[in-house]
Parts: sequence; structure tokens; C-alpha cells
Amino acid sequence: MAQNPDKEGTRTDRLFAMILLLQQRPSMTSRDLAEYFGVSRRTIFRDLRSLTDSGVPLAYSEGGGYEILEGYQLPPLMVTAREAATLLVGTEFMKLQGETALGRDAEEVALKIKAVLPREVKDFVSTLLDRTVLDPFWTQAVAHEAEETERWHKVSEAVARGQRVVMEYWVESRKELTKRRVDPLGLVYYTDHWNLIAFDHLRSEVRNFRLDRAKSLFVLSERFTWPEGFDLPAYLLERGMGADAPQITVDVARNVLRRFEAELPARLERENASLPPEPADEGRDPVRVTFQFDNLDYMAAWLLRFSADVTIISPDALIDRLRSALSAIASKYE
Repeated sequence: MAQNPDKEGTRTDRLFAMILLLQQRPSMTSRDLAEYFGVSRRTIFRDLRSLTDSGVPLAYSEGGGYEILEGYQLPPLMVTAREAATLLVGTEFMKLQGETALGRDAEEVALKIKAVLPREVKDFVSTLLDRTVLDPFWTQAVAHEAEETERWHKVSEAVARGQRVVMEYWVESRKELTKRRVDPLGLVYYTDHWNLIAFDHLRSEVRNFRLDRAKSLFVLSERFTWPEGFDLPAYLLERGMGADAPQITVDVARNVLRRFEAELPARLERENASLPPEPADEGRDPVRVTFQFDNLDYMAAWLLRFSADVTIISPDALIDRLRSALSAIASKYE
């Protein structure tokens, strides 16, 4: 029996989880339950008694183990089939994080949602999920370290509660470990890693920090005041195309132009603005587009998905990054 990774939950959380567990997996013994929740059998017996006292119809099955008598239901969750499908497909995306706390938390959330759905909604959603596949080639392709996931939980709580954070942060460009005191304002997920957007007291401005480069991180009890007028989505857009971001110019083949414009993580200006984006026409000249984006490493990785259909004109720094990425790939096959 796999042990529940979260042993620190409150007793109330454990009692609720025990109801869900016994509904999904009847005939669990006290030993099974103790191992799952990481507590003693004596604690499990007290919990079972509390459930019985609160009106949960528990029984000891003939085959051994506890079960909840058929017909008992938690109050149904009042959502439509469409809303429930949206929630549960969302948890499926989180499960793609692999064997991490985020993936396990998503599994627990899905279990709780399913347990309180009305029967007809539950049947609809179960059928939909059985017939829905999210990127069959992803399976654990992005493996986050347990330490990184723990940092995410710490930072997410600090963001929600407005608590200041201190951390040791590795600056890759200078190969230097720095100490930072920051006010966490938001979290952003880019392709394969989490970024913290925070006001940096060292630089006296809002900065972007990769969580996987935070070597140690502590959440302080002191609260901070939200910067007046700060808007996270607007900041991210401005940061990607702001005055300090390098200008990028590329030639885009017409057969991928619409997809390129739709997926590009920045606003762009097409030099031949009078030319409408046309359907695939490989015989026509490519369209030159320009835009600003400040993360060249991210942009180089993003452009790889278009293969030879996109040619970088400038800047040279972006060309160098793409060459490095291609060389690293080619070296695997030498």
C-alpha cells in the first residue's frame, strides 16, 4: 500500500480523506489505513469512532476491512456537467507534472470532486475522461525535483498571503549566488519551469526569478504592501515587448504564418502589413515579422518548433542560442 505523501494534514482533513478513500476502496483494514495516512492504528481507531459518531455508516466487511454502507453520500457539489468537466480536465493537466507533489495533489482534488458530484454528472465526466487523452507523448517528460515542488508550495502560499520571502538565488549570467529579499507578486509557468515575479529589494524593481535557481528559500511572517497600480498580466506583456527587450526579426514561411502569429508569446509587427496572412503557399516569399521579447533562451526553444519554416534575421544573440541548441541536439547523434 503506497503511503500518503502528506502526513502533516489536520485531523479534519484526514477524516474527510478517509471517507473518500473508503468509498473508493472498500475493505481497507486498520493497518492499511494507518500505513496510508502515516499514523498509528490507535489513531485510526479514534478516527473511525469519530466518523461513526458523526453519522457516517461504517461497517466491518465479512472479507475483512472497513467500508461505508451503500447509499451514503456527501452533499453533492452543485456544478453543471460542463463545469465539472472543466475542473477535472484541469486536474489532468496538472497530473502531467509527473511524480511530484503537484501531480499527487491534482489526483487528490480529482478524487474529492468526483466523490461529491451528482450521479448523472459523475457518469458524464467519467465517460469524457476515459475518452480524453492529453498529449500521449508527454508522460512524465517534465520531471520536477521534489525540492522544486516544495519551493512552489512555499512561494504560492507567500503569494496568496502577501508574505515577504528571502532566498539565495543563482544568477546564471554571472555564475554567482546572491541573497535576495523579495515581495512575491505572482507565479508564471514557462514551458518546463516556474518563474516567480517579485519586487526585488536589492534592485528596487519588479524582477523575474526562476524557481529552479533558488537554492534556499524562506517565507517570513512579515507582510508587504502590493505595489500601487501593479497588474501582473500587463507586466508580463510589457516585459516581453518593453523598451528594454531586444527586437527580434524573423522570416516566416506562409504555410505556418497563421499558427506563428497565434502562438507567438508577444505582440508583433509585420513589415508587409498590407499583405494578409494567407493559406499555405510554399511558392511565395516568406513574411518578415518583428517583435520584442526579453527572454532569448525561451524564444530560441520556442522557435525550434517551426523547424526550417522560420529563419532568424536578428539579433545575433538569438541566432547563437539557436545554434547552441541545435549543436547540442546534433551531438547526441554523432
